[in-house]
Amino acid sequence: MLNLSAVLENSARRYPDKPAIILGDNSLTYGQLNAAANQVANGLRVAGITVGDTVAISCPNLPFFPIIFFGILKAGAVVVPLSVLLKTDEIAYHLKDSGAKAYFCFEGTAELPMGTMGHAAFSATASCGNFYVMTALPGAPSPIDGAETFAGLVANQPAAFESAMTGADDTAVIIYTSGTTGKPKGAELSHSNLFLNAMLCADFLETSHEDVQIIVLPLFHVFALTVLMLAGVYRSTTNVLVPRFDAAAVFDAMQKHSVTVFAGVPTMYWALLDHPADDAAREAVARNLRIAVSGGASLPIKVLEEFEERFGVPIYEGYGMSEGSPVVTFNQKEFGRKPGSVGTPVWGVEVKIVDPEGSELPPGEPGELLYRGHNVMKGYHNRPDATAETIRDGWLHSGDIAYKDEDGFFFIVDRTKDLIIRGGMNVYPREVEEAMIKHEAVSLVAVIGVADEKMGEEVKAVVVLREEMTVTEHELIEWTKERIAVYKCPRVVEFVGSLPMSATGKILKKELRS
Repeated sequence: MLNLSAVLENSARRYPDKPAIILGDNSLTYGQLNAAANQVANGLRVAGITVGDTVAISCPNLPFFPIIFFGILKAGAVVVPLSVLLKTDEIAYHLKDSGAKAYFCFEGTAELPMGTMGHAAFSATASCGNFYVMTALPGAPSPIDGAETFAGLVANQPAAFESAMTGADDTAVIIYTSGTTGKPKGAELSHSNLFLNAMLCADFLETSHEDVQIIVLPLFHVFALTVLMLAGVYRSTTNVLVPRFDAAAVFDAMQKHSVTVFAGVPTMYWALLDHPADDAAREAVARNLRIAVSGGASLPIKVLEEFEERFGVPIYEGYGMSEGSPVVTFNQKEFGRKPGSVGTPVWGVEVKIVDPEGSELPPGEPGELLYRGHNVMKGYHNRPDATAETIRDGWLHSGDIAYKDEDGFFFIVDRTKDLIIRGGMNVYPREVEEAMIKHEAVSLVAVIGVADEKMGEEVKAVVVLREEMTVTEHELIEWTKERIAVYKCPRVVEFVGSLPMSATGKILKKELRS
């Protein structure tokens, strides 16, 4: 038997007075965090939530998130984290698809807008920044029925709770994929999926109760959820929450709280490098920061090298996906580190590269990345056909193109869906982006394929220039032709002020293509 909430209960026993969560000038100790989660669990039980029920939550990086997350687990229910950027119809879809019996939702403030809420009760209230809970007992006509404040749910509830006994293979969390094709699908992750992944992450990062992590990646995303929150609570770290990424706010928080661990997506590293912090601020951050992690997308080698030089801290890249809990490979210290590589398979996980027929490819040959092990999801919620298509003979088909070198290190080439086929020749956008970002005037670049009558697809680059620097379309194309094969070079360059990004900081190429 295993309930993932044990990671919190253990830290609360060992370090009850140690700060667990910090937001601004406020903090919660591990003892307080555990007691608050117990009150949520008691409130859910009174509301009729039973073991195995699904409970959704929409919340930015606020103390509400870990309190409610662990409270749901303690009650034996399944957590369904939802993006705070979802609109009414999208929220309704996720609640219905997951079969949610309760829904915790942060209303939002002027500083932390939530957009359009999924229930009329929100438009009728004037209480800004509050949390609302919608619950329904079995048999109710709707997954959600009625709303009350979070305070109302936990009022007078005991601060003690005996966590429900759940099986290691029982579903703990349903993480919805981005839905790049069709409707989003919910990846069911078990208690053991997430516990083992969090434990491995804590080992890779060598975290201890003395570490201070900054969490600016959204907690509703599996990257921050497992790699930072779960791994951090498992090792009793102090976790500094930042509700929304802003380079200045991150710098300030890192200095104020002597942050030792940072994890982000490539665009965050780009923004931190671009931020005009003074030397004293950079030195203060570098003095305490001992490790940095990048994931979610490929980190340009130029950005990695500049960040490491400026802050004197190594960036460790890894590879993962929601269906993998998420970590599949990582640059582990015991095996060394290769810039540009996502490392080697984590303990208990096998990885291979195959061709379209499923035959394993030799080192250096790109193909689809497959993996199997303790991190593989149980399946997509209520989608047996999609599950069978993704997991075949025990191997999860990632849809990512990668290759393995002679030393066993893996390199992500691109997403299968991002591959550009120009006149029958394969063009991998990441390779083009790596070349173009080295131009002194280029700050950020995304390469996509666009329809072309003659070539089938043509290569297009969407470019953000550095402040006060210029380059023409022709000059940039000619410069790129000197560095990579001509057929890979963009024929069209569009200059923009910014690129569309997801809540996790990923560049939304789907929006660029549309």
